[in-house]
Amino acid sequence: MNIVFLDRATLSPQTTLRTVGFPHTLEVFDRTAPDEVAVRIARADILIVNKVKLTADLLAGAPSLKFVAVAATGTDNVDLAACAARGIVVSNIRNYAKHSVPEHTFALIFALRRSLLAYHASVRAGRWQQARQFCFFDHPIRDLAGSTLGIVGDGALGQAVAAMGRALGMKVLFSAHKGRTGQGSLYTPFDEVLARADVLTLHCPLRPATRNMIGAPEFAAMRRKPLLINTARGGLVDESAVGPALEAGQIAGAGFDVTSTEPPPADHPFMALLDRPDFILTPHVAWAADEAVQALADQLVDNIEAFERGEPANQVRPAA
Repeated sequence: MNIVFLDRATLSPQTTLRTVGFPHTLEVFDRTAPDEVAVRIARADILIVNKVKLTADLLAGAPSLKFVAVAATGTDNVDLAACAARGIVVSNIRNYAKHSVPEHTFALIFALRRSLLAYHASVRAGRWQQARQFCFFDHPIRDLAGSTLGIVGDGALGQAVAAMGRALGMKVLFSAHKGRTGQGSLYTPFDEVLARADVLTLHCPLRPATRNMIGAPEFAAMRRKPLLINTARGGLVDESAVGPALEAGQIAGAGFDVTSTEPPPADHPFMALLDRPDFILTPHVAWAADEAVQALADQLVDNIEAFERGEPANQVRPAA
């Protein structure tokens, strides 16, 4: 088996990738540019990819390819239909960041809800000395206890965030799919979640139905001026509408770990918001606690070995 890893640098350097337990050759590339993919996959039996795009045309140029091991949960960079047509098995990584992503989500929530960035900047600017007393009250501070947490996405990450919210005394609402009714009593209609949430956090995949699911009309419907948190996928929110929503006071703050293009270009709408104390952008690292990345790497090798045994794990198929 010839195994090719196209983007090893997407895993932290301290992460150990254990040796696969069957005879093989291994080619590892830190990064692979789009114009390098075809040559590098031409003789591969197994591909490991994280974010490199595998289109139908590229896959057609890899006649030996049998298995794609995605080093992430999201598989939108892989043409699953083309893989299925060729009999190429695709597996992904699951539930590896069940602590890392929820903790990062609440780090953003706490920082925004308690105006930590604003107070830090004020102290650095000398405001504490100017106050001439033991504290000052320039920026809003709100408890989470008693507030309402709206969650879009009820998978492992959404459920973990819900458990944290309940432990903090928050009321949790799981959103029904946008535009859908009749999903049962465990779900609250999407529009009602927008109106009732003090914090709205996204933990759903990016699909045609969820692309730009939150934009200007949805911001206008957010009656309680919530925090908006996105540690899921860029593209779930109309990014050009976030700045105007902040300016208009339709939301109290926004914390994003993802953008629709990564890294975002210099003219991305978020780049103009970085000096705002009510906006936080982190570089897609919610998943990246050392423990989580090592768990991902271990599961990645497990998936490859399971495929070689004829028992594929975490198989991903195209949507019906």
